[in-house]
Amino acid sequence: MWFNRQKKSSENNLNQNSEQSLLASLFTNGIDLSMQELLQYQSKSRLIDLVGKKNIHGKQAGNYLSRSKGRGMEFDEVRHYQIGDDVRAIDWRVTARTGKTHTKLFREEIERPVLVATDLSQNMHFGSKLLFKSVQAAHLAALVAWHAKSRGDRIGGLVFRDEQHIELKPRSRKAGVLHYLHALTTLNNQKKATAVETTASKVSAAQDLSQGQSEVQSEVQNQAENKIEDKAVNDNQKNHNFDQHCARLRHLAKPGSLVYLITDGYALRDKKNCPHALRHLSQISQHCELVVCLISDPLEQALPESTMKLAVTLTDGINRQQLTLGDSNTAEQYQQQALKQVEEMQLLLQSTGARVIHFSAGASLEQQLKHSGVAL
Repeated sequence: MWFNRQKKSSENNLNQNSEQSLLASLFTNGIDLSMQELLQYQSKSRLIDLVGKKNIHGKQAGNYLSRSKGRGMEFDEVRHYQIGDDVRAIDWRVTARTGKTHTKLFREEIERPVLVATDLSQNMHFGSKLLFKSVQAAHLAALVAWHAKSRGDRIGGLVFRDEQHIELKPRSRKAGVLHYLHALTTLNNQKKATAVETTASKVSAAQDLSQGQSEVQSEVQNQAENKIEDKAVNDNQKNHNFDQHCARLRHLAKPGSLVYLITDGYALRDKKNCPHALRHLSQISQHCELVVCLISDPLEQALPESTMKLAVTLTDGINRQQLTLGDSNTAEQYQQQALKQVEEMQLLLQSTGARVIHFSAGASLEQQLKHSGVAL
């Protein structure tokens, strides 16, 4: 027994050291967001390949082939000459061999804007193992942006949280990427500053109320009565905000764009606002290639392992629920429920025509893209 405890403690220390070294290599503490950790994904842009999975209509010069045929860089086919064809495109070899005039057709190349919508809402600021979901979402957005830049695409999109958003029109070259990365750090840091201000105001209020015990008791009682109702209103407002962000993304996405939505999908569980968000996503996928990247945390998929039964209490600030770690039945039910939610989310998003990719906040993007079979 003593040996097993020593062995378990040694394994935990090794895991902690491994995670610390991994965080150091990613230039992050897993919670905050800085430009340094986003800039380092420029050297990792080869981990993905944003080759278009859909044919795109267009008339501009660029790196992607359109369905329309005309003059361009990519030869498509030879057909009989028709009135109005450019005589410069006549294929004289085929004409001489067949005795009939033939002309060359080219498949036009077009430029494809890449739009990334990154969710930094309050529910994304959670992590149990390596990174907050919000940090992993920002890392993935940075990776997509740097790869798009390396292909010569224009990069833009949307960075949003519960009540705020930053809209960025597609820009080319490095300036477009830096513009987007700056928006990520700005909105994330504003979220942190707001949390600090809120905490400070609560402390100040508590100090003021401590001067009168009766006032404190009255305030606590009022907060307890209104807390559940306020939370329900706030959750509904947050989900409505997500619907509005999807609408903004739809207006920003021009036909032929490649659109990435990076979120945990929490707002899509709201049956009231979910249909509106899905409708916007369906309209996007009709004219664009839509990819939804769902970020999850290991604790959302399975309960932690435990060699002994431990009763733990979970709370969201309002509701409380008790679970027993180390109980196989509880662990299996928890995992099955989590799997069911993931499958329902997958079907909902696939019904919009989106391609769905799952990422975990418990491992680095490089590990998942190289070894876990995840592919963009």
